Amino acid sequence: MNYPVWQLYYLNSGTLIAVIAVLHVFVAHFAVGGGIFLWLTDLKSVREKNYELRQYVRKHIWFFLLLTMVFGGVTGVGIWFIIALSSPWATSVLIHTFVFAWAIEWVFFLVEIVSLLIYHYKFETLSDKNRLRIAFIYAAAAWLSLFIINGIITFMLTPGEWLRSYNFWDGFFNPTNLPGVVFRTAVCIMFAGLFGFITAVSMPQSDFRDKLLRYCAKWLYMPLAFLIISGFWYFYAIPENARLTNFWLNRQTANAVNVFIVSSVLIYLLTLIFIMKTSRKLQQIAVFILVLIGLAWIGGFEYIREYARKPYVIYGYMYSSSVLVTDEERLNKEGFLKYAKWSPIKEVTEKNKLLAGKELFNLQCLSCHTIRGVKNDIVEKTKGLTKLGILSQIYGQGKVRDYMPKFIGTEKEMEALAEFIASLHDKRENKKTDFKPIQEEVSIPSFNPQKDEYVLLAWSTLGEKCITDSDKWFSFLYPGSSFQAVLIKRGLKPEIVSENIEIHYEVQKGYENPSRHSEFWKYSESLKGKKLAENTGVTGKGLSGVFDYDKERNIFSAEGIPVLPYRDDGKFNPYPVFEAKAIHKSTGRILQTTKFVAPVSTELRCFECHSGAPRWNGISGISDNTAKNILRVHDRNNGTKLLENALKGKPVMCQKCHEDFIVKSKGIKRHNSFSASMHGWHANYIPWKDERACNLCHPNDAKGNTRCNRDIHAKIGIGCTRCHGRLDEHASAVLLSQEGTTTAQLLLRNLKPETPISEIKPRAPWIQEPDCLSCHVGFQKPANNVRAFNKWTTDTAGLYRNRKENTEKIPCIACHSSPHAIYPAFNEFGKNRDNIQPMQYQGTPLPISSEMKCEVCHKVKMQGSPHHANMLRAFRNKKALQ
Repeated sequence: MNYPVWQLYYLNSGTLIAVIAVLHVFVAHFAVGGGIFLWLTDLKSVREKNYELRQYVRKHIWFFLLLTMVFGGVTGVGIWFIIALSSPWATSVLIHTFVFAWAIEWVFFLVEIVSLLIYHYKFETLSDKNRLRIAFIYAAAAWLSLFIINGIITFMLTPGEWLRSYNFWDGFFNPTNLPGVVFRTAVCIMFAGLFGFITAVSMPQSDFRDKLLRYCAKWLYMPLAFLIISGFWYFYAIPENARLTNFWLNRQTANAVNVFIVSSVLIYLLTLIFIMKTSRKLQQIAVFILVLIGLAWIGGFEYIREYARKPYVIYGYMYSSSVLVTDEERLNKEGFLKYAKWSPIKEVTEKNKLLAGKELFNLQCLSCHTIRGVKNDIVEKTKGLTKLGILSQIYGQGKVRDYMPKFIGTEKEMEALAEFIASLHDKRENKKTDFKPIQEEVSIPSFNPQKDEYVLLAWSTLGEKCITDSDKWFSFLYPGSSFQAVLIKRGLKPEIVSENIEIHYEVQKGYENPSRHSEFWKYSESLKGKKLAENTGVTGKGLSGVFDYDKERNIFSAEGIPVLPYRDDGKFNPYPVFEAKAIHKSTGRILQTTKFVAPVSTELRCFECHSGAPRWNGISGISDNTAKNILRVHDRNNGTKLLENALKGKPVMCQKCHEDFIVKSKGIKRHNSFSASMHGWHANYIPWKDERACNLCHPNDAKGNTRCNRDIHAKIGIGCTRCHGRLDEHASAVLLSQEGTTTAQLLLRNLKPETPISEIKPRAPWIQEPDCLSCHVGFQKPANNVRAFNKWTTDTAGLYRNRKENTEKIPCIACHSSPHAIYPAFNEFGKNRDNIQPMQYQGTPLPISSEMKCEVCHKVKMQGSPHHANMLRAFRNKKALQ
């Protein structure tokens, strides 16, 4: 940031460095190893008095001089030129820190030039003794140059104690210096043999030629053990975090590693051609291929080394964006542009936001990314993301996948950069309709308190059953609502009855054909492992049927009812109504009839970040475009082939890999649970932590098409975070339950919840939830600003939806209704759509039998309440009913 930027948008400077550096390093290693090769081979010719070998050396010198001195020298200067343009601050640090080392290296380089020229031009006139001395001087000077440069190069990856002392010797003799020297020396010897093949294969066919080829092959095989041992030594000298980040998280490193491994195998296999008796033509072809493979080999290694120090250009000291680590906090607080010496824009305003974003891209992104260029194209990388998606990517950059540097700057600067990158894309499909719920009144079933013998209570176990509705591509929530019911025989001592009873259910007209509106049934075999009949759920139940009796819990239940919020008349209502009838099996007499809402939502607002539009009539659901964008991101980040499989007609459930209690999936061992993966990942990326973050995925947006948080708590202003915590708190709790998996640790390390992570209690999703009595202690009025976060139930028996009142006979949910829809509920799709049963049995929307309306079940008003104390008190928030 202290230097002007080289604005090269199509072919970034990093690519140019790579192209020039790989070629130069390839030849430079030959320059060192080849010097040793010339000295020892010449020595061999003298000792053996082998004239043919001496002539080979003479011929090899000319090739060696042209390649190393001319080509090597030019590319060496080219590297200095390019790095000075692409990363001037880092180059300046290297020069000033190691000025003495550079001076020494140039002395050695001068000795190399002089000695090689003497060796070549005076080869025939010098005595054997002097000629070998000159050859040795060159070999020694070349290796010493390698030693000096290796110390500087390894410093960039492992500066070690230099970060504290800034001492020359601490920087030079850093943790990877010695393994680096050994490894590169072995590489130099290997390349000496490889390049020896080039001049050897051009010789006429003869026994000497065959011997020479085998001699060159020995130079490739001799250093193999040193390569392997020093390679592992080098690898484990790298900081552990760098190994984890760049050899596990960074997919680009995997490509370089694969090139390195494959080319290693090919080099040593192809060398066998020169050991065995083969034709001259085959050997000439083989040596050409071998040189190319050698180039790929050194390229793979150099890329691995470069990737290993990401996100830094000097590890732990300077980011690849040329920002000092020590400046990060100040620049985040005061602004990056304010201190960018060559930037004409110092502050982001509404008028200059786009230009400021471009300036930030030039300063922080251009060193690695291009714009529609040949490598790391930012347009391609952000394909499928909206402006909010790009903003989230920038916010999360360098956190989980920390081979990228974090964005440095203020929130306004971050937004400006997102604005600029978004402007590089064509206009995207991201249609959002302003949805207005249609009020639909529900006829309340009749109830005669003097004559009726039974009270039938029925409910959905969830206040909102969510469905993914992208079955062609993936699914994590398939159609399948769960209902429960109890039948109470009224009297002074009411009884829960089940003997000789059947409870039937039936959905309201228009919802009977969900398969017309969803592709779940078409892909059910791929998603659930079995082909399901249309309009039938995974349990075999349809939109009308009979409840099963659960003897253990003494309730009736119906699971897997595949209701959707889409109606055959084209209307959208996420609150379909079911009618339930209690029938005496022997007589067929209807004992009681009631109605209940089966809330169901397909409102997952993935398109807010991943582009696209709602699938079903522009109202709800995940569109093909959005789903494909999500799978592309998953495949890129995790090396999966989900999109490819989906295109072949084989979508999968996310819980095939990720354990999830709610869909009874065990997942794959060491994979995070589905909830931990979703919340943990997005908590690192979504720039909001309040209810805006919750509403991106959960159907609670005040302007959304579901508005599921509709009970008395929401009415008086109690939102998601009071019970579940802010996004980073919620994510931390579920991640802490993952028994220390590597990915859970990665997702946790950059979360900074308001409640310190050390104080957050691990929580198993769907099993341990916020508890009602955490706020309503002893059923009393909650204290002001009390939170239920971090106060979890112990197991499923303690969950509100499973708990029973004090007599252990009637489920709490039977009288209070479903979570997030507790009576009185305020449903924008109909005033009493969620309050049908309290309106039916007592004429008020309050919880069943509240305010001492005991006559609902007891037929008379009781003096006390065995169920719980609150029934004796007046409802506190009656103003909310007005």
